[in-house]
Amino acid sequence: MAQNAVTGNIIDESGSPVPGAQVTIQETGQRVITDRQGRFFIPSLPEGEITLNVFYRGLASTTQTVSVAAGSANNVTITLAAGSEIVVLGAITDPTARALNRQKNADATMNIISADAIGRLPDPNIAEALQRVPGFGVERDQGEGNFISIRGAPSEFTAVSVDGVMLRSTSPDTRAIDLGTFNSELVSSIEVSKTLMPSQDADSIAGAINLTTRSAFDRPRLVVGVNGGVSYNQFGGTNDYRVGGNVSDVFGPVGITLSGTLSQTDRRVDNFENVYDFVNLPGGGRDLRVIEQEFKDYDTRRQRITLAGAIEIRPDNVSSFFLRGNFNRREDDEFRNLLAVIYNDGTLQPGSTAERATWNNTRLEKEFRHRIVVDQSLVLSAGGQHDWTAASLDYSVAYTESEQTFPIRAQLLFRSTLRPNITQDFTNPRSPEFSLFETQEHLRLENFNFRQNTFREQDTFQSEWAMQANVKIPTELFGAPSTLQFGAKARLAEVTSDNEQWRDRRAGSAPDQSLLQLVDPSNPSQNFNFNLGFKMNPNLVLPYFAGIRSTSQVDATRRIENSITADYEASEDIYAGYGMARMQFARTNVIVGVRVEHTEFSGSAPVFDVETETFTIGRIDRSYTDFFPNLTIRHEFSPDLIGRFAATRATARPNFRDVVPRVVASDDQAGNVINVNRGNTDLRQTISNNLDAGIEYYFPPLGLIGFNVFFKDLKNYEFTLLELGTFNDQPALITQQQNADGRILGAEFTAQGQFTFLPGFLSNFGFFGNVAYADAFIDLPNSLTDRPTRAPLPNQSDWTYNASIFYENKGFNARFAYTNRTDYVDEFSNVAALDTIWEGRGQLDFTASVDISKKINLFFEAKNITNTAGVRYVGSPDRVIEFEKFGAFYFVGARVNF
Repeated sequence: MAQNAVTGNIIDESGSPVPGAQVTIQETGQRVITDRQGRFFIPSLPEGEITLNVFYRGLASTTQTVSVAAGSANNVTITLAAGSEIVVLGAITDPTARALNRQKNADATMNIISADAIGRLPDPNIAEALQRVPGFGVERDQGEGNFISIRGAPSEFTAVSVDGVMLRSTSPDTRAIDLGTFNSELVSSIEVSKTLMPSQDADSIAGAINLTTRSAFDRPRLVVGVNGGVSYNQFGGTNDYRVGGNVSDVFGPVGITLSGTLSQTDRRVDNFENVYDFVNLPGGGRDLRVIEQEFKDYDTRRQRITLAGAIEIRPDNVSSFFLRGNFNRREDDEFRNLLAVIYNDGTLQPGSTAERATWNNTRLEKEFRHRIVVDQSLVLSAGGQHDWTAASLDYSVAYTESEQTFPIRAQLLFRSTLRPNITQDFTNPRSPEFSLFETQEHLRLENFNFRQNTFREQDTFQSEWAMQANVKIPTELFGAPSTLQFGAKARLAEVTSDNEQWRDRRAGSAPDQSLLQLVDPSNPSQNFNFNLGFKMNPNLVLPYFAGIRSTSQVDATRRIENSITADYEASEDIYAGYGMARMQFARTNVIVGVRVEHTEFSGSAPVFDVETETFTIGRIDRSYTDFFPNLTIRHEFSPDLIGRFAATRATARPNFRDVVPRVVASDDQAGNVINVNRGNTDLRQTISNNLDAGIEYYFPPLGLIGFNVFFKDLKNYEFTLLELGTFNDQPALITQQQNADGRILGAEFTAQGQFTFLPGFLSNFGFFGNVAYADAFIDLPNSLTDRPTRAPLPNQSDWTYNASIFYENKGFNARFAYTNRTDYVDEFSNVAALDTIWEGRGQLDFTASVDISKKINLFFEAKNITNTAGVRYVGSPDRVIEFEKFGAFYFVGARVNF
């Protein structure tokens, strides 16, 4: 084919780039999609005149003739006018149009969420922004979203990247990315790939999330934006705040972008937790009873800092270079006051039932904990792209690191000399009753004595270097314009996790003050309707921690086995290569290809020998190669009716902690049972063979109806199993990861549109909604005789729902948004009755904003309006093990753009 090319830019009437526009050459049928800056590149063209047809939903289509000359730049700029069928009602239409056009023209099944769309909902972090996407579920911690799941798969099955650079988890326990760390104002858009291409990393069974940051070339002029606001929180009457700003400009071929945000939440949370276990009944037999209870009162302050910057150089229309960086940090500073009632230190009385029981001679404890945990990540990347007539080349090198540290995790525990008789009443498991709050032995602080202090330090550090290059070669296959694409990538990762624990029960380490003197009489601890007394005074307890730390953190108090055996190190090097062909037939795009990934893994952990009382280093070394074939088809039944099909394969590698040869045994025995957490060096990577099919219909103005079905066949799925066994010849409850096979089968339906067919002001209303269903299971080992061997996947809800009603008219918009998911398993036990399950939770939010000028926007947010509780139970909803509420939040603020 001829080696001539056309480069171009698609802009709107304001001069802003138009991403996601479809540019088709009428004479050859070649089609390309403009990138996020509205640019396109069409190679392999003959000399002479060609006709470009440009289509973009939301703007008028246009046609332009271009003369292709050999050896010249052949650059063209095309301006799209406002579409006659689109009534521009306000700020929501432009970002919606950009997202819908990119989604519509993508080969893979994708969801695109623009920064403007995120800003229209009260979603301050990335996890909460993603809960609006079809098939997404979000896990929460004290009301804030953190981990996500897609299509019924666990969080570890989703890869997360920033500008194409894979993120590392901050946690020592999981590969899953805590998206609650990331402020939603970090991004220009969020790209969710639910089916993969051979060019993408294969460790994305559920999907891949790419957070794209701002670019100066998104709006190639001086752009300055600031925003800020403050909230009122229902629980505690506290206030949150957030401020942010961004500036970008283009200086000839150079674009520079800087942005940053600072936010803080100050929350009060009411929480009680129950511990269920099988006990021997006085009359014979065994049954489940609450053996321990904790009433927790949280004061939590979380601060998030986000910094991002980029330098981009575009010396001409066919070459570009970039240097990007972003930094995220979350500091979680928490005070927790706790009342513990330990029933099984006493005696269960005859006549107990599952709802009502009396225990004699129970034990009471009060504890204050101060915990600061810091999660932070850094991503740096540099690279370039070159478009030539015969080929295109892009390349990059990136470095990413993540770290989780505990600057302080200190606890002060007091134990009462009183041993009260307590009657429990769980007739209403969400509002139980206890005789303790009538007899009030827990308020007699003069009977509480120092029991112990504990200190814990933990540091987990992960880093990765990644290098990649991709080549695209235009050609013709089977009579169709085609592209051959090849690439290679190397990812070299290191992980270290270090844990230290101390426990000091020496009388000389007690505070100078008694518990009665340490409490703050002006600060009551009212947990739901339970009067817990007064909170301990941080101004008194924190100086005690600071003063005693050097005395209590010594060899004599160090929990040596727990400190050392919890440590581990690991390295994982992944070398990948792929090849693929993309063929453009008249209405159909066909992509075929294969990816190969070779993994070299090594890990080590200290192992304690009970007989010799010495430590040795256990090691694991493993290498394996996996192949990932891919077939993706996109077909246009009409310009507005798009069908897709994909047959792919993906993987999920075991969590580092779970595959290294570590054995962590608790030295706190409950009866004759100790708790053991054991690594499993036989764990294998999960392989998933996937089928996806879907159809989408786009209609004006900016409407969409879509339906997708998906199937995932899982081999070697990793799950957590709790089993009774022996450790060092003692009975033990052993927690270990195991492999099992399973599958996920599901469907998604989404609909959105504006009611322009209605008369008058009703035409300004619109709707967005989606519902997803997933039927998923794994087949557990046959050795588990006390439970069904077929079980649902952890973190998998059968149903997830989202619905939003909005009103948009010129400079004003308002919307109610509701999200919900059904119950899902948190953790398996060897007995089904002790499986822990999170109850499905719905949340109603409201947001409104108004433009008071072209540059100033005022907004209001109301979140968790109905104050929905978070509920966790074991086996059955009438056995609640955790119940917490965190109240509603009301936020007001302003955005100013220049």
